[in-house]
Amino acid sequence: MTSSIYNGTVIHKRFKPKTHFFKYSVFSLLIDLSELNHLDRTIKIFSFNKFNLISFYEKDHGDRDGSSLIEWVKKNLDENKINSENIKIKLLCYPRIFGYVFNPLSVFYIYDLSEKLVCILYEVKNTFGEQHTYIFKVDGDKNLYQHNCSKKFHVSPFIEMNCKYFFRLLKPGEKISVIIDQYQINEKILYASQDGKRTDLNSKELIKSYLKHPLMTIKIISAIHFEAFKLWAKGIKFIKKKLKIKNNITFES
Repeated sequence: MTSSIYNGTVIHKRFKPKTHFFKYSVFSLLIDLSELNHLDRTIKIFSFNKFNLISFYEKDHGDRDGSSLIEWVKKNLDENKINSENIKIKLLCYPRIFGYVFNPLSVFYIYDLSEKLVCILYEVKNTFGEQHTYIFKVDGDKNLYQHNCSKKFHVSPFIEMNCKYFFRLLKPGEKISVIIDQYQINEKILYASQDGKRTDLNSKELIKSYLKHPLMTIKIISAIHFEAFKLWAKGIKFIKKKLKIKNNITFES
């Protein structure tokens, strides 16, 4: 069993056009997708593709139609000439709690047989029910990975599209760290991060994490809307979404 729980914090700090900051505690799951059926059988409060106190549904990710996430990842690797044979896929995400979840960012870590990372997928969602996945091929085994690309997906209604993302993340171990710096015309306008400390994914630790954050998934979506209201109250310009999409994917070099 290599699936894990990470208890930690999320931080957002806006620099332009006005400063704004918020921070809240969360727990995430780093799920080895090949272990989902085993987790379903062995953890009573956790279910795979079924309702429970805590659950994971394949329809929340990938094509979002309930089809196999493993096959979805392999298809995207094959289409971008990355070897999809004998890989291990781990997904960092929030679980459903009492059937509800919103994942602003989920990260797929793709490993080869020697436990080296070969690919990372950043799956970004907005509150309009849309999703964009940025795929990066990974060269070399290291602890810190850095990627950058242009913004291709409307997320915040208070940030223009003409931006660049700079991703920094640690290879998951005893700690996780995912950092996104967003720049507009060479000025940093937003810093976002998620960190956490590892515990085993078992019944005892999952209950402890739930009791620390019993309404976490509701809190996340509520915080997003509450912070958006505060940005609006500060007089920050509201930017209308121009395109309607469902599930876009780009391979980034």
